[in-house]
Amino acid sequence: MKLIVGLGNPGSKYAGTRHNVGFEVVDLLARRWGILLGREQFHGWFGVGAAGQTKVALLKPTTYMNRSGQAVLAAGRFYQLEAADLLVVADDLALEAGVIRIRGSGSAGGHNGLRDIIERLGTEAFARMRLGIGGAGGDAVGYVLSRFAPEEAPMMARTIERAADAAATWVMEGLDSAMNRYNGRTVLD
Repeated sequence: MKLIVGLGNPGSKYAGTRHNVGFEVVDLLARRWGILLGREQFHGWFGVGAAGQTKVALLKPTTYMNRSGQAVLAAGRFYQLEAADLLVVADDLALEAGVIRIRGSGSAGGHNGLRDIIERLGTEAFARMRLGIGGAGGDAVGYVLSRFAPEEAPMMARTIERAADAAATWVMEGLDSAMNRYNGRTVLD
């Protein structure tokens, strides 16, 4: 089984914000694969289904961003998953809007959700996909909790689609294929 976790904050107040792009990727995957996320389990909205022949679990933690590791740890323990079976999708202030960066391990890079997952799992050795949301300038908290400007919307919608494609590639073909195909800037057709 593979577990894909999209990071974000629960509630309508945060819907559509820069910090919730991970949730949006998981929602898109749920629609594509027919997985219902209506069940609250493992401190999040959770569902199980299949991508091709592979069993997949999708999780959107409801613990708020800074405590995302609580949900990841609970689901991982229940299903006895290895770190190699986990993909975390998160926003990244350090990347230009529209850039996707997939890695097999690494530091939290200043992201509190990733930091909490690393601390709770006791390892940095899990796949993560960072979606660039652009730089904040001064007020990082206000920026990540803001919505995308109308001129950014088409680029971010396409980036979320590409991120879902990359997650599907990770499930069915592995990390290297996903990195080789999807790392880089989103280009609008």
